[in-house]
Amino acid sequence: MKKLILVKEIYLDAFRNLGHILLQRYFKLFSWFCFVMFFIVLYAFVYRLSTGFAFD
Repeated sequence: MKKLILVKEIYLDAFRNLGHILLQRYFKLFSWFCFVMFFIVLYAFVYRLSTGFAFD
């Protein structure tokens, strides 16, 4: 739980003094997009491992 709070604080700190509101929202959207893409790739990798896909 402590690590999750630390990640949340780092995320909030990164956007606190960023500047223009449009730039701030763009980077927030981009960071969430990257998180989602990472978890999709992670899901696909675990799915391939669980179904016995041969990584040749």
